[in-house]
Amino acid sequence: MVAKTYTVAFEGVEARMVEVQCAITPGLPSFAVVGLPDKAVSEAKERVRAALTGMAIALPSKRITINLSPADLPKEGSHFDLPIALALLCALEIIPYDQAAQTVALGELSLDGTLVPVVGSLPAAMAAASENRQLLCPRACGPEAAWVDAATVIGAANLPEIVRHFTGAQPIPPACPGEVDVTPNGRDFRDVKGQERAKRALEIAAAGRHHLIMVGPPGSGKSMLAARIPGILPPLSASEALDTSMIQSLCGLIDEGGISRARPFREPHHTASIAAIVGGGRNAKPGEISLAHNGVLFMDEFPEFPRTVLETLRQPIENGDVVIARANAHIKYPCKFMLVAAANPCKCGYLSDPSRACARVPHCGEDYIGKISGPLMDRIDLRVDVPPVAFTDLDLPASGDTTAQVAQRVANARHIQSKRFEETEASVNADAEGQLLEEIATPDEKGRDLLTKVAERFGLSARGYHRILRVARTIADLDGSSNVHYPHVAEAVSYRQSLSKEV
Repeated sequence: MVAKTYTVAFEGVEARMVEVQCAITPGLPSFAVVGLPDKAVSEAKERVRAALTGMAIALPSKRITINLSPADLPKEGSHFDLPIALALLCALEIIPYDQAAQTVALGELSLDGTLVPVVGSLPAAMAAASENRQLLCPRACGPEAAWVDAATVIGAANLPEIVRHFTGAQPIPPACPGEVDVTPNGRDFRDVKGQERAKRALEIAAAGRHHLIMVGPPGSGKSMLAARIPGILPPLSASEALDTSMIQSLCGLIDEGGISRARPFREPHHTASIAAIVGGGRNAKPGEISLAHNGVLFMDEFPEFPRTVLETLRQPIENGDVVIARANAHIKYPCKFMLVAAANPCKCGYLSDPSRACARVPHCGEDYIGKISGPLMDRIDLRVDVPPVAFTDLDLPASGDTTAQVAQRVANARHIQSKRFEETEASVNADAEGQLLEEIATPDEKGRDLLTKVAERFGLSARGYHRILRVARTIADLDGSSNVHYPHVAEAVSYRQSLSKEV
């Protein structure tokens, strides 16, 4: 009789079900794993053999075959150790067939039978719930997987404990979800002296998830402003937290099974490769844009990123997902992020200071900002100049709104949008397009006339036209207005005109 249990193979954030079959047949003694395993899976037989030996379980002198079905699906990772051991224990009639067949297992085995934590337990729990099966995983992964309420999660410390559980000698209680991280961001907007226009742009960007670029000389406060964005963003909803945590689970970034309601804030260095930003490399792992899903991707020194890296951002910004193509698979990761870019105005950084600028002014600035292509710049909604702050202003007392005050306005605007889009696929104004955008963002007569003049005068693209409408809708939401009026359009246009000769 063939013993069966189940595990998963990961294709992006999707966990595909894999049936682990074990057959013990007469023949020369051997232990084979078939079904397109990689090196880590092929080596599982030695770890399983050592773990069973430590339990005083001797393998029979027969032919042992482990088949991972479907056989044409690549199997990668050390998490196949536990399901292989479980299927083998079932074939040896140490644990019941029916319980093994109702279990999805994943976990790495050490030579003494201890279970080692693995990545991906949260997507695995989702897959187990969809198949109405329980999940068996290492104890350290239990609190993470237990966030999926629809699946029973059993977290075990070692292989003997699993045997006692399945035989009824000592059942393991189901795992409980980890703690929710509610650590507040301690950085306050009032710490930034001046830069009121930049603060306003950040508030608009956070309210509608619009992309933003800040350009200013070194020390003007661009990075300081960006570091305060997480404090004004609303917490993740339950569904958003689960989506974001599934990506983090695949990368092993969830600590002690706790899921955070804080939105991700990723800030890769400008020397990062395409695979690091977009995703790829070994096993086609998610990149920074996917790790920033439902959060912020902050790219400092934006023109210093390689041109090929910047151009790969164009499609993810537009579509909200990225497809990593491989010879045998196409893996899709979600990446609805808010891009916040920062750049110096030129190579030396002092384009606007006659006493410090180089002899190549203004061509040095055109060449430097010109590294950002027109199609990519066209996808950025808000463009803000961040001028230097006079040192005499640094001694002035803090002024302006606090982070809590800005966060409240952003939360109110997001609440309006959630009500507006509750019956659509969109969630914020940045997602609106087509007929939906026309319904929610058509301005009044004066606003329409202004937008028409701007489009004709500066040669707006259709994308640029629609992005102005989305920003104007967000400004109206912050203002508490149900309709888009002339002042909202005028402010949206003012952010579009900055930093560009075309718009």
